[in-house]
Amino acid sequence: MIPPMNRRFLLVRRPLGIPVPDDFALVETAMPVLPPGGLIVRNHYASLDPAQRGWMDDAPSYMPPIPLGDAVRAATLGVVHASDNPAFAPGDWVRGAHALEDYSAVPAGSFTRSIDIDAVDRPTLYLSALGGNAMTAYFGLLDIAKPQPGETLLVTGAAGGVGSIVGQIAKIVGCRTIGIAGGAEKCDRLLRDFGFDAAIDYKGKAVAELAEEIRKVAPRGLDMLFENVGGTVMDAALLNLAQGARVVLCGLISEYNAPERIGIRNLWQVLVQRATIHGMIVADYIPRFAEATDDIRRWLAEGKLHVEEDVQDGLETAYPAFMRLFSGANRGKQILRIA
Repeated sequence: MIPPMNRRFLLVRRPLGIPVPDDFALVETAMPVLPPGGLIVRNHYASLDPAQRGWMDDAPSYMPPIPLGDAVRAATLGVVHASDNPAFAPGDWVRGAHALEDYSAVPAGSFTRSIDIDAVDRPTLYLSALGGNAMTAYFGLLDIAKPQPGETLLVTGAAGGVGSIVGQIAKIVGCRTIGIAGGAEKCDRLLRDFGFDAAIDYKGKAVAELAEEIRKVAPRGLDMLFENVGGTVMDAALLNLAQGARVVLCGLISEYNAPERIGIRNLWQVLVQRATIHGMIVADYIPRFAEATDDIRRWLAEGKLHVEEDVQDGLETAYPAFMRLFSGANRGKQILRIA
Protein backbone atom coordinates (compact mmCIF):
# COMPACT_ATOMS: atom_id res chain seq x y z
CA MET A 1 0.00 0.00 0.00
CA ILE A 2 1.38 3.38 -1.01
CA PRO A 3 1.49 5.72 2.03
CA PRO A 4 -0.38 9.01 1.68
CA MET A 5 1.53 12.15 0.76
CA ASN A 6 1.77 15.08 3.13
CA ARG A 7 0.78 18.51 1.86
CA ARG A 8 2.51 21.33 3.72
CA PHE A 9 1.87 25.10 3.60
CA LEU A 10 5.39 26.54 3.78
CA LEU A 11 6.81 29.97 4.51
CA VAL A 12 9.39 30.46 1.76
CA ARG A 13 10.03 34.21 2.05
CA ARG A 14 9.77 36.78 4.84
CA PRO A 15 6.78 39.04 4.07
CA LEU A 16 7.53 42.72 3.62
CA GLY A 17 4.36 44.48 4.70
CA ILE A 18 1.21 42.66 3.59
CA PRO A 19 1.93 38.98 2.85
CA VAL A 20 1.56 37.97 -0.79
CA PRO A 21 1.07 34.49 -2.31
CA ASP A 22 4.73 34.24 -3.34
CA ASP A 23 5.73 34.31 0.34
CA PHE A 24 4.27 30.81 0.66
CA ALA A 25 4.25 27.47 -1.13
CA LEU A 26 1.98 24.45 -0.93
CA VAL A 27 4.13 21.37 -1.48
CA GLU A 28 3.78 17.60 -1.28
CA THR A 29 6.28 15.61 0.74
CA ALA A 30 6.52 12.09 2.08
CA MET A 31 4.70 11.16 5.27
CA PRO A 32 6.67 12.19 8.38
CA VAL A 33 8.48 9.51 10.36
CA LEU A 34 7.00 8.54 13.71
CA PRO A 35 9.31 10.03 16.38
CA PRO A 36 10.34 7.87 19.37
CA GLY A 37 7.75 8.29 22.09
CA GLY A 38 5.74 10.62 19.87
CA LEU A 39 2.84 10.73 17.43
CA ILE A 40 1.83 11.35 13.88
CA VAL A 41 -1.35 13.44 13.87
CA ARG A 42 -3.71 13.81 10.92
CA ASN A 43 -4.74 17.46 11.17
CA HIS A 44 -8.42 18.14 10.57
CA TYR A 45 -8.75 21.81 11.57
CA ALA A 46 -6.30 24.66 12.14
CA SER A 47 -6.61 27.98 13.91
CA LEU A 48 -5.70 31.06 11.88
CA ASP A 49 -4.65 33.98 14.06
CA PRO A 50 -3.05 37.43 13.59
CA ALA A 51 -0.15 36.31 15.79
CA GLN A 52 1.02 34.02 13.00
CA ARG A 53 1.96 37.10 11.00
CA GLY A 54 4.45 38.08 13.71
CA TRP A 55 6.01 34.61 13.70
CA MET A 56 6.77 35.07 9.99
CA ASP A 57 9.19 37.92 10.71
CA ASP A 58 12.82 37.32 11.63
CA ALA A 59 12.50 39.37 14.80
CA PRO A 60 12.68 38.73 18.56
CA SER A 61 9.35 37.62 19.97
CA TYR A 62 7.79 35.30 22.53
CA MET A 63 7.95 32.55 19.87
CA PRO A 64 10.90 31.80 17.57
CA PRO A 65 10.41 32.85 13.95
CA ILE A 66 9.07 30.24 11.56
CA PRO A 67 12.16 28.96 9.68
CA LEU A 68 12.07 29.59 5.95
CA GLY A 69 11.09 26.42 4.16
CA ASP A 70 9.11 25.13 7.13
CA ALA A 71 5.35 24.81 7.52
CA VAL A 72 3.50 27.75 9.06
CA ARG A 73 2.96 27.06 12.74
CA ALA A 74 -0.65 26.76 13.95
CA ALA A 75 -2.86 25.34 16.66
CA THR A 76 -4.61 22.31 15.21
CA LEU A 77 -7.21 19.66 15.97
CA GLY A 78 -6.67 16.23 14.57
CA VAL A 79 -6.72 12.47 14.95
CA VAL A 80 -3.78 10.31 15.99
CA HIS A 81 -2.65 8.47 12.86
CA ALA A 82 0.21 6.55 14.50
CA SER A 83 1.52 6.45 18.06
CA ASP A 84 4.62 5.37 19.96
CA ASN A 85 3.17 6.80 23.17
CA PRO A 86 0.99 4.76 25.54
CA ALA A 87 -1.03 7.85 26.47
CA PHE A 88 -2.37 8.15 22.90
CA ALA A 89 -3.96 5.57 20.62
CA PRO A 90 -4.65 5.76 16.88
CA GLY A 91 -8.06 7.35 16.41
CA ASP A 92 -7.81 9.62 19.47
CA TRP A 93 -8.71 13.24 18.86
CA VAL A 94 -5.99 15.65 20.01
CA ARG A 95 -5.13 19.32 19.89
CA GLY A 96 -1.76 21.01 20.03
CA ALA A 97 0.69 23.44 18.50
CA HIS A 98 1.39 21.76 15.18
CA ALA A 99 1.38 23.26 11.66
CA LEU A 100 -0.58 23.91 8.48
CA GLU A 101 -0.06 20.46 6.97
CA ASP A 102 -1.96 17.21 6.54
CA TYR A 103 0.19 15.19 8.92
CA SER A 104 2.37 16.43 11.79
CA ALA A 105 5.12 14.50 13.55
CA VAL A 106 4.74 15.33 17.24
CA PRO A 107 7.83 14.67 19.41
CA ALA A 108 7.45 13.24 22.89
CA GLY A 109 6.67 15.94 25.44
CA SER A 110 5.19 18.44 22.99
CA PHE A 111 2.05 20.35 23.94
CA THR A 112 -0.55 17.88 22.69
CA ARG A 113 -3.56 16.71 24.66
CA SER A 114 -6.53 14.44 24.09
CA ILE A 115 -9.95 16.00 23.65
CA ASP A 116 -13.41 14.53 24.10
CA ILE A 117 -15.09 15.01 20.75
CA ASP A 118 -18.40 13.67 22.11
CA ALA A 119 -18.60 16.44 24.72
CA VAL A 120 -19.20 19.17 22.10
CA ASP A 121 -21.61 19.60 19.23
CA ARG A 122 -18.75 20.32 16.79
CA PRO A 123 -14.98 19.77 17.02
CA THR A 124 -14.17 23.36 16.07
CA LEU A 125 -15.34 24.57 19.48
CA TYR A 126 -11.93 23.40 20.72
CA LEU A 127 -10.42 26.17 18.56
CA SER A 128 -13.05 28.83 19.33
CA ALA A 129 -15.07 28.72 22.56
CA LEU A 130 -12.65 26.26 24.19
CA GLY A 131 -9.52 27.26 22.29
CA GLY A 132 -6.73 29.80 22.51
CA ASN A 133 -8.93 32.79 21.65
CA ALA A 134 -11.30 32.03 24.52
CA MET A 135 -8.43 31.38 26.93
CA THR A 136 -6.91 34.73 25.91
CA ALA A 137 -10.21 36.50 26.52
CA TYR A 138 -10.85 34.75 29.84
CA PHE A 139 -7.48 35.25 31.48
CA GLY A 140 -6.75 38.60 29.85
CA LEU A 141 -9.95 40.04 31.26
CA LEU A 142 -10.41 38.24 34.57
CA ASP A 143 -6.80 37.70 35.61
CA ILE A 144 -5.18 40.87 34.25
CA ALA A 145 -7.89 43.54 33.95
CA LYS A 146 -9.69 42.31 37.10
CA PRO A 147 -13.10 43.79 36.24
CA GLN A 148 -15.45 45.02 38.94
CA PRO A 149 -19.25 45.24 38.55
CA GLY A 150 -20.31 48.57 37.10
CA GLU A 151 -16.98 49.35 35.46
CA THR A 152 -16.69 50.31 31.79
CA LEU A 153 -14.67 48.23 29.34
CA LEU A 154 -13.69 49.15 25.80
CA VAL A 155 -12.74 46.31 23.46
CA THR A 156 -11.02 47.04 20.15
CA GLY A 157 -11.30 44.46 17.40
CA ALA A 158 -14.49 43.59 19.25
CA ALA A 159 -16.10 41.47 16.52
CA GLY A 160 -13.12 39.11 16.27
CA GLY A 161 -12.52 35.74 17.88
CA VAL A 162 -10.99 37.23 21.04
CA GLY A 163 -12.82 40.53 21.30
CA SER A 164 -16.33 39.12 21.01
CA ILE A 165 -15.68 36.72 23.89
CA VAL A 166 -14.04 39.40 26.05
CA GLY A 167 -17.13 41.59 25.77
CA GLN A 168 -19.49 38.78 26.69
CA ILE A 169 -17.48 37.68 29.72
CA ALA A 170 -17.38 41.29 30.87
CA LYS A 171 -21.18 41.43 30.69
CA ILE A 172 -21.42 38.17 32.65
CA VAL A 173 -19.41 39.71 35.51
CA GLY A 174 -21.47 42.91 35.51
CA CYS A 175 -19.54 45.43 33.41
CA ARG A 176 -20.65 47.95 30.82
CA THR A 177 -19.13 47.11 27.44
CA ILE A 178 -18.22 49.21 24.42
CA GLY A 179 -16.91 47.60 21.25
CA ILE A 180 -15.00 49.08 18.33
CA ALA A 181 -15.24 47.27 14.99
CA GLY A 182 -14.98 47.97 11.27
CA GLY A 183 -18.25 48.63 9.45
CA ALA A 184 -21.92 48.96 10.29
CA GLU A 185 -22.61 45.24 9.88
CA LYS A 186 -20.01 44.25 12.47
CA CYS A 187 -21.21 46.95 14.85
CA ASP A 188 -24.78 45.66 14.52
CA ARG A 189 -23.54 42.17 15.44
CA LEU A 190 -21.80 43.52 18.53
CA LEU A 191 -25.11 44.83 19.82
CA ARG A 192 -27.39 42.07 18.55
CA ASP A 193 -25.34 38.89 18.92
CA PHE A 194 -22.72 39.67 21.57
CA GLY A 195 -24.66 41.96 23.91
CA PHE A 196 -22.37 45.00 23.89
CA ASP A 197 -23.92 48.16 25.34
CA ALA A 198 -22.47 50.38 22.61
CA ALA A 199 -20.64 49.88 19.32
CA ILE A 200 -18.43 52.30 17.38
CA ASP A 201 -17.36 52.01 13.74
CA TYR A 202 -13.73 53.12 13.41
CA LYS A 203 -13.64 53.20 9.61
CA GLY A 204 -12.79 56.52 7.99
CA LYS A 205 -12.26 58.33 11.29
CA ALA A 206 -9.21 60.20 12.51
CA VAL A 207 -8.03 59.94 16.10
CA ALA A 208 -9.85 63.07 17.29
CA GLU A 209 -13.21 62.04 15.85
CA LEU A 210 -12.94 58.49 17.14
CA ALA A 211 -11.88 59.75 20.58
CA GLU A 212 -14.93 62.00 20.69
CA GLU A 213 -17.25 59.10 19.83
CA ILE A 214 -15.76 57.06 22.67
CA ARG A 215 -16.16 60.02 25.02
CA LYS A 216 -19.88 60.29 24.20
CA VAL A 217 -20.58 56.71 25.30
CA ALA A 218 -18.05 56.69 28.15
CA PRO A 219 -18.18 60.21 29.61
CA ARG A 220 -16.56 59.09 32.89
CA GLY A 221 -13.71 57.38 31.07
CA LEU A 222 -12.65 53.81 30.49
CA ASP A 223 -11.82 51.67 33.49
CA MET A 224 -10.45 48.95 31.22
CA LEU A 225 -9.18 48.76 27.65
CA PHE A 226 -8.75 45.37 25.97
CA GLU A 227 -6.52 46.27 23.05
CA ASN A 228 -6.33 44.12 19.91
CA VAL A 229 -5.76 46.73 17.19
CA GLY A 230 -3.23 49.43 18.04
CA GLY A 231 -2.60 52.40 15.74
CA THR A 232 -5.13 55.22 15.59
CA VAL A 233 -7.78 53.11 17.36
CA MET A 234 -5.59 52.67 20.43
CA ASP A 235 -4.53 56.32 20.32
CA ALA A 236 -8.19 57.36 20.46
CA ALA A 237 -8.91 54.96 23.32
CA LEU A 238 -5.95 56.20 25.37
CA LEU A 239 -7.41 59.71 25.27
CA ASN A 240 -10.40 58.36 27.24
CA LEU A 241 -8.76 56.46 30.08
CA ALA A 242 -10.16 56.90 33.58
CA GLN A 243 -7.73 57.35 36.41
CA GLY A 244 -6.23 54.00 37.37
CA ALA A 245 -7.35 52.33 34.14
CA ARG A 246 -6.03 48.88 33.24
CA VAL A 247 -4.94 48.26 29.64
CA VAL A 248 -4.62 44.66 28.47
CA LEU A 249 -2.34 44.66 25.42
CA CYS A 250 -3.38 41.56 23.52
CA GLY A 251 -2.61 42.49 19.92
CA LEU A 252 -1.72 45.27 17.48
CA ILE A 253 -3.18 43.92 14.26
CA SER A 254 -3.14 47.29 12.50
CA GLU A 255 0.66 47.30 12.78
CA TYR A 256 1.46 43.73 11.72
CA ASN A 257 1.60 44.39 7.99
CA ALA A 258 2.89 47.96 8.16
CA PRO A 259 6.28 48.37 6.43
CA GLU A 260 7.20 50.87 9.14
CA ARG A 261 5.65 50.57 12.58
CA ILE A 262 4.74 53.97 13.95
CA GLY A 263 3.77 52.92 17.46
CA ILE A 264 1.45 54.66 19.88
CA ARG A 265 1.37 58.48 19.99
CA ASN A 266 -0.83 59.01 23.07
CA LEU A 267 1.07 56.81 25.50
CA TRP A 268 1.50 59.87 27.71
CA GLN A 269 -2.10 59.39 28.86
CA VAL A 270 -0.99 56.25 30.71
CA LEU A 271 1.20 58.53 32.83
CA VAL A 272 -1.46 61.23 33.25
CA GLN A 273 -4.13 58.75 34.35
CA ARG A 274 -1.80 56.54 36.43
CA ALA A 275 -2.89 53.64 34.24
CA THR A 276 -1.17 50.31 33.74
CA ILE A 277 -0.44 48.33 30.57
CA HIS A 278 0.00 44.57 30.80
CA GLY A 279 1.05 42.42 27.85
CA MET A 280 -1.04 39.26 27.39
CA ILE A 281 0.46 36.00 26.03
CA VAL A 282 -1.94 33.10 26.43
CA ALA A 283 0.83 30.49 26.60
CA ASP A 284 1.58 31.72 30.11
CA TYR A 285 -1.78 30.31 31.22
CA ILE A 286 -1.64 26.79 29.76
CA PRO A 287 -1.46 25.17 33.24
CA ARG A 288 -4.73 26.92 34.14
CA PHE A 289 -6.76 26.16 31.00
CA ALA A 290 -8.96 23.67 32.87
CA GLU A 291 -10.40 26.32 35.21
CA ALA A 292 -11.36 28.52 32.26
CA THR A 293 -12.84 25.55 30.40
CA ASP A 294 -15.18 24.76 33.30
CA ASP A 295 -16.56 28.31 33.38
CA ILE A 296 -16.86 28.60 29.60
CA ARG A 297 -18.69 25.27 29.29
CA ARG A 298 -21.17 26.44 31.91
CA TRP A 299 -21.74 29.78 30.18
CA LEU A 300 -22.29 28.03 26.86
CA ALA A 301 -24.81 25.67 28.45
CA GLU A 302 -26.62 28.60 30.08
CA GLY A 303 -26.78 30.50 26.80
CA LYS A 304 -24.68 33.36 28.15
CA LEU A 305 -21.89 32.97 25.61
CA HIS A 306 -22.33 33.15 21.83
CA VAL A 307 -19.44 32.12 19.57
CA GLU A 308 -19.10 32.66 15.83
CA GLU A 309 -16.79 30.61 13.63
CA ASP A 310 -15.63 31.37 10.10
CA VAL A 311 -14.56 28.01 8.64
CA GLN A 312 -12.78 28.01 5.27
CA ASP A 313 -12.25 24.75 3.40
CA GLY A 314 -9.03 23.21 2.15
CA LEU A 315 -5.32 23.54 2.83
CA GLU A 316 -5.03 25.04 -0.64
CA THR A 317 -7.04 28.04 0.62
CA ALA A 318 -4.66 28.72 3.53
CA TYR A 319 -3.38 32.01 2.10
CA PRO A 320 -6.73 33.68 1.30
CA ALA A 321 -8.22 32.32 4.52
CA PHE A 322 -5.36 33.81 6.53
CA MET A 323 -5.68 37.17 4.80
CA ARG A 324 -9.35 37.41 5.80
CA LEU A 325 -8.05 38.34 9.26
CA PHE A 326 -6.47 41.51 7.89
CA SER A 327 -9.13 42.53 5.38
CA GLY A 328 -11.86 42.29 8.00
CA ALA A 329 -13.75 39.70 5.95
CA ASN A 330 -13.79 37.10 8.73
CA ARG A 331 -16.83 36.65 10.93
CA GLY A 332 -15.60 35.54 14.34
CA LYS A 333 -12.95 32.87 14.87
CA GLN A 334 -11.07 32.11 11.65
CA ILE A 335 -10.61 28.36 11.15
CA LEU A 336 -9.20 26.32 8.28
CA ARG A 337 -10.66 22.87 7.61
CA ILE A 338 -7.77 20.71 6.38
CA ALA A 339 -9.24 17.19 6.30
